[in-house]
Amino acid sequence: MDLDLNESVDLAALIHRGGVFFDVEGNTPEEIYKKISGMIQIPDSLSAEQIYNALCAREQVLSTAVGNGIALPHARASIVKEEAEQKICVVYLKNPIDMQAPDEREVYVMFVLLTQNSQAHLKVLTELAGLFRNLRFRKALETHASEAEILSLIRELDK
Repeated sequence: MDLDLNESVDLAALIHRGGVFFDVEGNTPEEIYKKISGMIQIPDSLSAEQIYNALCAREQVLSTAVGNGIALPHARASIVKEEAEQKICVVYLKNPIDMQAPDEREVYVMFVLLTQNSQAHLKVLTELAGLFRNLRFRKALETHASEAEILSLIRELDK
């Protein structure tokens, strides 16, 4: 996927592909990553253990918490091979956890990114950062918005 960084990415499609998960239990990022890795639909070329290891390795480098109760777990390297395998999984935690966020807020929702290459990854991060700046979007996350609600709001804000 040769993304022009000026082109937008279809966040709604990536989230629809990845899904939204509610009440995921765990007391540490690693516990949550273990659960997530077993829940998400992954390509045949990957295993749940590879996803888990990639997420944990990145978290050990630096916390993926970005503030406002949100974290963006992702692999340091390309994790999926095909554009069609890229996805964002929205994961609401049953209990918020401390992930050393810059604003010191506990994380209650994670956007797990599985991307094909660094260009796609950067584009997704840029688009998500724009959403996270939107108060309406953050409020929707705080109420544990459903997949349909998230997708509808993204499409509305993208106009």
